[in-house]
Amino acid sequence: MKAGQERLKLLVAYDGRTLRGWQSQPDGQAVQDRLEAALIKLCGERIVVHGSGRTDTGVHALGQIAHIEVPKGKFDARTWLLAINAHLPAEVRVLKVTRAKPDFHARFSAKGKVYVYRLWVGPALHPLEIGRAWHVPVALDLAALRAGAKILAGTHDFAAFAANRGYPERDTVRTIRSIQVSGKGPLVSLRFEGTGFLYKMVRLLTGSLVRVAQGKADPLWLADLLAGKGAAKSNFAAPADGLYLVKVLY
Repeated sequence: MKAGQERLKLLVAYDGRTLRGWQSQPDGQAVQDRLEAALIKLCGERIVVHGSGRTDTGVHALGQIAHIEVPKGKFDARTWLLAINAHLPAEVRVLKVTRAKPDFHARFSAKGKVYVYRLWVGPALHPLEIGRAWHVPVALDLAALRAGAKILAGTHDFAAFAANRGYPERDTVRTIRSIQVSGKGPLVSLRFEGTGFLYKMVRLLTGSLVRVAQGKADPLWLADLLAGKGAAKSNFAAPADGLYLVKVLY
């Protein structure tokens, strides 16, 4: 960190429906772009926003974490929050600003993440859930869903549940501490807590679990995919609509 600067930790939420994901894009329509554009207006220069990790186009966040380095003493934390939000579109909001230690890093200091995937199960999708939940018109067997979740939880090689980002992953072993399944009326939620997740891993896990819950595959199919360590892959990715980054763990 340069002399005369301080590091700030940002808690960020966004509605992903109109955004191109977290990471900066050429068209400037990603969350990182929106935040950096706001900071240019405040500081007169580009301030790089470092996020805890990427989210894809259409994915939402309730608790994304980022950090920035800014001129020391320019504003207090509350003023930074108000000033940044004043230059952001309504679909992106900084919820909290705190001063961070110089060695804090939004990505490399993270110990884990919590994601929630929301399913709307029934013949008709509620209009207020458009772009916010995956509409599954066919009933799901929640017992089978929980059985599949139990198989997937733990430390495994999740190569079968990772999409191709354009380059090979050096390590595809991850630990999922828990997968909790809850249902209330037509809304079914899956809560994933783990040390880290591969590219589109949560969406592939969710799509595969739904296939099991619809009776189209046996739960042991999931175990076979894990055992194969990527020799065969799941092609059943849930859409981005229902995925939320809820919390980053430090």
